[in-house]
Amino acid sequence: MSPSIEPEPPHALAELRALQAAPGLGCRWQAVGALLNRMAAADNGIIELAKAGRLLQRTGAERILAEAAATSSPIGQPEPVGITVTGTGTLNDLTPALTAEFARHGLLADLTMTDFASYRQSLLEPPVPAQLTLCVLDSSAVTDRLPSPWRIEDIEAALAAVATELTELVAGYLRQASGVLVLNTLPLAPEISRQLIDRRSRTRLEIAWRALDTAILQLALEHDRVVTLDLNPLVAAGGAVADPRMSLYAKMNLGPELLGRYAREVTQVARAMRGRTKKMLVLDLDGTLWDGILAEDGAVGIAPAGTLRGEAFQRFQRTVLQLGAQGVLLAVSSKNDGDEVLSVLADHPDMTLRPADFTVIEASWEPKPTSLERIADSTGLDPSSFVFIDDSAAECGSVAALLPQVAVIQLDDEPALHVQRLLADGWFDVGELTSDDLERAAHYRRQPARSQLRSTAASMADYLRELGVTVRLAPVREHEITRVAQLTQRTNQFNLTTERLQPADVQGRLADSCSLVLGIHSADRFGSDGLVGAVFARRCGDELVVDNLILSCRVFERGIEQATMSCLLSYSKQLEVTAVRGRYRPSAKNGRVAGLYPSQGFMPCGDDGKTWFFLHDLAVITSPPQHIDVHFEPEGLLCG
Repeated sequence: MSPSIEPEPPHALAELRALQAAPGLGCRWQAVGALLNRMAAADNGIIELAKAGRLLQRTGAERILAEAAATSSPIGQPEPVGITVTGTGTLNDLTPALTAEFARHGLLADLTMTDFASYRQSLLEPPVPAQLTLCVLDSSAVTDRLPSPWRIEDIEAALAAVATELTELVAGYLRQASGVLVLNTLPLAPEISRQLIDRRSRTRLEIAWRALDTAILQLALEHDRVVTLDLNPLVAAGGAVADPRMSLYAKMNLGPELLGRYAREVTQVARAMRGRTKKMLVLDLDGTLWDGILAEDGAVGIAPAGTLRGEAFQRFQRTVLQLGAQGVLLAVSSKNDGDEVLSVLADHPDMTLRPADFTVIEASWEPKPTSLERIADSTGLDPSSFVFIDDSAAECGSVAALLPQVAVIQLDDEPALHVQRLLADGWFDVGELTSDDLERAAHYRRQPARSQLRSTAASMADYLRELGVTVRLAPVREHEITRVAQLTQRTNQFNLTTERLQPADVQGRLADSCSLVLGIHSADRFGSDGLVGAVFARRCGDELVVDNLILSCRVFERGIEQATMSCLLSYSKQLEVTAVRGRYRPSAKNGRVAGLYPSQGFMPCGDDGKTWFFLHDLAVITSPPQHIDVHFEPEGLLCG
């Protein structure tokens, strides 16, 4: 039996029960998430989370939100996500799993359940506006179409009919709703295929069944607002598709363990939609990247590969390298001598990861929370974008206690399980990779050169002048739509309204003749940073309304936002509008931009309790910072 992490809380559910029984659960949502993460780390985490979800459901989303609203600070408040659940069977076991998984990540699942097997009507006539619609399919979508008895030709026809119907239902949903539709592949239970006694017919069934799964997966490639989750890997992870008794008597055609894993996958989709995708993986070294303790065993005594256990560490390093190749930033946080660490990373013959693969290497004897804060300072990233992984319970505990916004993965002394634990929660999942993702590490690796320039400059003004910043503002092109949507989803610190957009939403605004969607491109003497921000605005009568301005954290403190706003105001004057209006919606992470509008000459003009409103009369427009070379390419936008 494989070693496993001890369930850290002997009585985590009891602690949660005490929180739930006391008033003000919505004000302690961060503490709820911490408890649920402890439960999730146990071997039976899926089952424990389902129990926790049932407990949380007793309070109800409406009451939780009302309690959270009673506190003035947005930090730690639950973020609601409207979810409609429909499908082909009984899904009572799904809602507690969704409730718990969403709460783990600071989200609040606001659930609407449709009537049994009403998925056709629910997709064509959505019962309520929802950010996510889960259409949970199972094999009954096919078998309910079969005669008795049936032949292989009958089930092939049924499978083709389901594929055709789903294509039509998806098109109908996309016409009626604005949210994201989540479909899934259909696991083929042995009880279906074994009803055919000849292997040739079984082979035909397998091919036709996979063709249906492929068609469902293809829908996600054809439509930006469709996601297809493949249930087959979740079934392979363990547990039956369903209990035959519950399937027959209660129409629960997908079992609670499978639905628990499905809920985790849905949560990963929701996290990406709500800007909660992580950006940096911070790794311990001893017991994490290699076997042994460098300070005790020396470079010759550690095993990154070459031994039985070393092979497991090598596999883990290759997995980390794979993530890094897709834009995940890598960093080291190790209690070791810095020179020794650099020597091992550079020269050890069995290392897969090398110094150039890391954005930051922080090796010292400081506490790990201090180390992570230094990494945040050097990169400009918020610690909430970090995933910290370590085999020490003490180190993981200190980071979780002092930096609760950091996601923590605790490993144990079985390295064969390191990869599984790293990938379990899909911390870095995005809808689609862009060229900017693939270049992200290179962008951040240029940061030390900028830091060196800043340290030698006589003043901040001298530094910015020598940096040679150029900014280009231009309409967003077709090939940039995915990147712009991703910026709305992943940018939190410089995001004036934290409105999250899908590629289809960006496309819709580009198609609107009254809308303005500008990409912000920047470069300096050390190279191009690419597409680093966007402006969303629209003309309303004789006024221009700025809906949002977003900017990547990697280009902070260069005056780019001031240059962008100055150009936008000057262009508004050319359009002969009478004023420009702006909006700022405070969040837990965007406090640094609260003063942007006033700094650019806007006057406050009220609020609605959630959003602050500003107005600029265009009488006096602040010039762009002198150290920035700005190129604005409006190309006649909004002139009509």
